[in-house]
Amino acid sequence: MNRREFLVSSGAAGILASNAIASGPAGAEPAPPPPARMKLGDQTHPTNDVHLKYLARYSVRNICGYPQIEGDRLYATVDELKRMTDMAGRYGISIDCTAPPFLESSYIDREKHPAIMLAQSPERDRDIEQLQTFIRNCAQAGIPAIKYNMSILGVLRTGRVSGRGDALYHQWKLSEAHPETPLTKAGAVDADAFWERITWFLDRVIPVANEYKIRMACHPQDPGVPPEGYQGVNRVLGTVDGLKKFLTIRESPYHGLNFCQGTISEDLEDPGTQIFDVIRYFGMRQKIFNVHFRNIRGHRNDFIEVYPDEGDVDFVKAIRVYKEVGYSGMLMPDHVPLAANGADPDDLQSFAYCYGYIRGLIQSVYEPA
Repeated sequence: MNRREFLVSSGAAGILASNAIASGPAGAEPAPPPPARMKLGDQTHPTNDVHLKYLARYSVRNICGYPQIEGDRLYATVDELKRMTDMAGRYGISIDCTAPPFLESSYIDREKHPAIMLAQSPERDRDIEQLQTFIRNCAQAGIPAIKYNMSILGVLRTGRVSGRGDALYHQWKLSEAHPETPLTKAGAVDADAFWERITWFLDRVIPVANEYKIRMACHPQDPGVPPEGYQGVNRVLGTVDGLKKFLTIRESPYHGLNFCQGTISEDLEDPGTQIFDVIRYFGMRQKIFNVHFRNIRGHRNDFIEVYPDEGDVDFVKAIRVYKEVGYSGMLMPDHVPLAANGADPDDLQSFAYCYGYIRGLIQSVYEPA
């Protein structure tokens, strides 16, 4: 064999050897890539340099961002969205989700843009057109998801109670609730009326989300109320069965949940045992688009919001269930306890504690047994 023949044959042997190493035993399929990992996420305001530095300090690399919108538009332009993503990128942070400046978890009597939830035309038609524009712009800017609420009553709470140290915890105790007025300006909204408004919305939004491949993540109503309603409103998205029905309307891979584990725990009689099968139900159907990873102590109609390590739901078990169903999105702290006497007005200390706790859980769940 001459030198040229030796080099050629040696090179071929080397390629064959490297291919054998990459593919394993003869005839075996290549090993599948490792599953995508869950991400420590965040959805706190505002998305500016000061807050992005704070998030980067605690290794938060994936967030729901809020663009600076000029004027009275209900959507951000492509340029406004790109300015936000570029600014976050300077700190190594990805904008995985955003939100419009309406359809928030707000009380309808104080909402500036209530037309969709009040079924007021032609105002709601104009609001929908702006949301459709927002979806298109997110697609151009490379932002894959939008979170929103379908709320009339906002977030219901009855006060605060003392927690560990000097922390204060928000409480909801239906037996002690006293609504501001017998009815809101929405008047009486029974289940049929609420489902009509939801269906009207989804019929106009989800086809656009399908076209532009933007995930629309709806937050459950916080908390659920009795079937007869509260302030005249039946909260149809305040039960697990209601959420299941919601997802059958305009079925689509881009129609899912901003899965607030805390809110759904609030809707259960025994969240410490029931929540895991709820995660499995929605997770196995790939309807969990992001997670508000927070804990409560109590149950439906009577609970307090606590730190993640002291509630009725075992967060170690919960994160294992998210891994089991293949969830790979953000786990975001939410509704954190407050510091007494306004010592931490933006709750940044409590959020920082939760970031570290969630990051540790994520790291541990992917370690070999």
